[in-house]
Amino acid sequence: MRWWIVTLLFGAAVLNYVDRQTLSALAPTIQQDLAMDDRAYANVVNIFLVAYTIAYLVSGRIADVMGTRASMVLFVAWWSVANMLTAAAQGVRSLGVYRFALGLGEAGVWPAASKAVSEWFPARERALAIGFYTMGATIGATVAPYLVIPLATHAYSETMPVIANWLGQGAGWRLAFILTGFVGLTWLIPWLWLYRQPQQSKLISPAELQLLEQSAASENPADSAKTNAWTWKQVFFFRGTWLLLVGRLITDPAWYFYQFWFPKYLSADRHLSQDQLKVTWIVYAAAGLGSLLGGWLSGQFVKRGVAPAASRLWVMLGCACVMPLSPWIAQVSGLSLAMTLTVVSVFASLAWLINISSLVVDIVPKHSLGTVFSVVATGSTIGGIVMNMIVATMVSGPSSRPAGFLDQAVRTVFGPVLELLQGHGYAQWFLIMAFLHPLAWLILKLGGVHRLSPAKI
Repeated sequence: MRWWIVTLLFGAAVLNYVDRQTLSALAPTIQQDLAMDDRAYANVVNIFLVAYTIAYLVSGRIADVMGTRASMVLFVAWWSVANMLTAAAQGVRSLGVYRFALGLGEAGVWPAASKAVSEWFPARERALAIGFYTMGATIGATVAPYLVIPLATHAYSETMPVIANWLGQGAGWRLAFILTGFVGLTWLIPWLWLYRQPQQSKLISPAELQLLEQSAASENPADSAKTNAWTWKQVFFFRGTWLLLVGRLITDPAWYFYQFWFPKYLSADRHLSQDQLKVTWIVYAAAGLGSLLGGWLSGQFVKRGVAPAASRLWVMLGCACVMPLSPWIAQVSGLSLAMTLTVVSVFASLAWLINISSLVVDIVPKHSLGTVFSVVATGSTIGGIVMNMIVATMVSGPSSRPAGFLDQAVRTVFGPVLELLQGHGYAQWFLIMAFLHPLAWLILKLGGVHRLSPAKI
């Protein structure tokens, strides 16, 4: 039964990333239709990430209070409707409003999914389960261009004039947002039918229920006696919260770059057309394999007697040793070699992400897992916001427009860095990515994250 549960989580992750990647996959077309430059595009992405950060702070607590089943319904329904409304965008401001709404809903799926894994999986299978549903995110990113680019480039005025007249300018990309959002609403049907707590499920076998109960008792016998969720003070005074938050703040920008900017890099520096950007499927497929194999590998260490948290760190060390290949992506001349290096880097980046996400489940008690996961994940989105501003400055150079609040906030902290990197192109960011994961691994290791556990709190 637990693998049916994680299959549904996989489906939710696919839909989450299809809805998210629709904008980046169609960015050249949408920018042209709505008269958006690269800085405006970066601001729209950042507005999404600001909402994502806000939602992260509260969505984990919502999941802890409402429970996994009900909170997932709320999150998926919200983001699906917001994605459909994006079809009504008429300019940068309205597009920003709809993407802000999308971000408020999409963040919640991850703390809710982590709670589902903690409820349905023993420690030795958690990283694999997280890797499996996270692979859904990369599958969503992989298939999104193949789903939405044909919709955006189809000649509706010739074959479907009714659609063209109804949706107006940009009918193709508008229809893409409507259809991908609608599919998310259909996902709610099997979720409501299938998901229950293991003890309440009528579909679970006695053997599987016994496995989960024995795993919970042997892993943390003190947790069953401590049922009160942590206060915010306990969450913020827990050392693991800050270690993992910093770890994700430093390393998640690499994955955000491949989601939001890599298609634009291929278009600008490698001169690929909108249709040729379908090649990005191989990048997201590599991310999916990294998710799955990264989780499987740390699970193998656990089966051999290595403590769960320590096993995650060993896999993360290997990933950190691979990431210094990143600068060569922008240096090599051939597209094939550049894509090969990208595949390796993305594989390592996602294997890292799966294991740092698993660390949260390893060291936090179930009753407060959603809340801590959410706080940790805010580091991810803050890092993504900073990355967007840095990359936008690198590729755009000085702006003739007044700085918005996001630009001003980032420039207050990173002003000298931005001036140094301004106008130097994507190559500088690929160089920066070489150092992110090694630095984060040292922080986690020296901070002793692998020595923390719920029983010691």
